[in-house]
Amino acid sequence: MSEIRIDIREKRFAAVAGGPERLVFRDFRLEVRDREFLVLLGASGLGKTTLLNIVAGLDTAFTGRVNFSGTKPRIGYAFQNPRLLPWRTVLENVALPLPEGEAGRASALAMLAEVGLADLAGAYPERLSLGQQRRVALARAFVIAPDLLLMDEPFVSLDEANAFRLRELLRALLERHPATVMFVTHDRREALEVATRIVTLEGTPARIARDVPVDPAVRFDAIRRGTVKKAAP
Repeated sequence: MSEIRIDIREKRFAAVAGGPERLVFRDFRLEVRDREFLVLLGASGLGKTTLLNIVAGLDTAFTGRVNFSGTKPRIGYAFQNPRLLPWRTVLENVALPLPEGEAGRASALAMLAEVGLADLAGAYPERLSLGQQRRVALARAFVIAPDLLLMDEPFVSLDEANAFRLRELLRALLERHPATVMFVTHDRREALEVATRIVTLEGTPARIARDVPVDPAVRFDAIRRGTVKKAAP
């Protein structure tokens, strides 16, 4: 995969329970470059998750198109909720997107080792903390060696220390397994820690209010030292 071109002429949600119809996107265009870490920043309800679902092919009820230049990418998706199957072990959850057999099991176990959970491979999700469940979700997203990684507030509801550790883990995983990333958050600090580019959405229908590149090394080091407390792109 070399680039994603998103062109949404119109996306609406139908009226529900007597409420009004909602126009989410109109004449919305966005390009994502290969191996870019693009953060979609904005308030809840603007359509950031909807945009990820459109790119993933999970939402096809829109007018427009998503073009991938080059071959169609392998897509990994990390959701707000870890979405682990409670009746499957940690290892079985990670192996879900892989072909059945010993090779898939070995790949899943290796990825669990990369996120520091190999010793919990036989455990069930109910035994895990939320932070551990989110590590399992990361492992499942990476185990297919994705070309494109979609992440919808994957560290929400964690305390800042755990969220920071998982962002560091994500950075380490991407160094070993490079991918293009589209990452949704409403947290500016989180955006500055991970992004190479921040696209801020505003309004109804959603529009691109700001689109700025980020020097990840400078921003990340400054945040770690505490010299950047809050900043808007």
